[in-house]
Amino acid sequence: MGVLEGKVIVITGSTRGFGLAMAKSFASEGAQVVLSSRSQMAVDRAVAQLMEISPPASPTAGGLACDVSDFVQVTALADYALANYGRFDVWVNNAGISPPYGPTIHVDPGEFAKTVQTNILGTYYGSLVAMRHFLERGSGKLINILGYGSTQPSPMQNAYGSSKAWVVRFTESLAKEYKDSGVGVYALNPGMMDTDLLLNVDVVAGYEHSLDRFETVLRILSQPPEKSAPKAVWLASSATDGRTGMSVKEMSMVKILGNVLRLSLDNLLHRPKRPIDIHITSVPPAYPLKKKEEVAKV
Repeated sequence: MGVLEGKVIVITGSTRGFGLAMAKSFASEGAQVVLSSRSQMAVDRAVAQLMEISPPASPTAGGLACDVSDFVQVTALADYALANYGRFDVWVNNAGISPPYGPTIHVDPGEFAKTVQTNILGTYYGSLVAMRHFLERGSGKLINILGYGSTQPSPMQNAYGSSKAWVVRFTESLAKEYKDSGVGVYALNPGMMDTDLLLNVDVVAGYEHSLDRFETVLRILSQPPEKSAPKAVWLASSATDGRTGMSVKEMSMVKILGNVLRLSLDNLLHRPKRPIDIHITSVPPAYPLKKKEEVAKV
């Protein structure tokens, strides 16, 4: 029997990357999982993958297309879970996007706004519908996913970083407001991961040089999402019952130092490195660039 046997778990943004890795880990521990993304086709493909984890006679997954920036669609996702499973025990706000890499004023305002709508409003809307259900039952767990910028400034990624800083304070406040309700509210920082969010990068034209060392950074700080997913399983399990307000992170200084040592040995011994396939696309700046020699100083 898995540690999540009998649990129903809803995950936003769960058809690829860390969301799908969590879904697979939850399902392998016995949970029934409700998936979502903006594409129903992507949801159906991900559901099919999860159905392979256990026999078809005992389905583990369902799903519904959902744009988390739309409160009506988030409510519909909760209603889908209730209609098909009768309840949900854990809700994970994972959906997140990032605008092009570059300085704030040169990023298209529309891209900045979409990031705020998805990362901030999406977390708020998901928390709202989940907490309403949990408070009625007097139990349940809300897990909000953090990211780069949640604990420090994030130049060139200001929209994403500041949105994650907002998620930190929002989650902490929510946990304090409902600390005696029986509902657990948690934050999880899974660290940098080899997902589309990091490997398919749009960058403001003229600032490509800012990513010159990006591959090295990923080799030191990132890991496959499957390595971070067990931490989410632990948060969703009974191991954290009664410990609302926890904020945990996957990457530690020990792991970082280990990665640095491994990379140094690979270079020294000429060993093949872990493949990291980065795709960088330049997009026009939303504000005129400085002349070339000035941009290079930024």
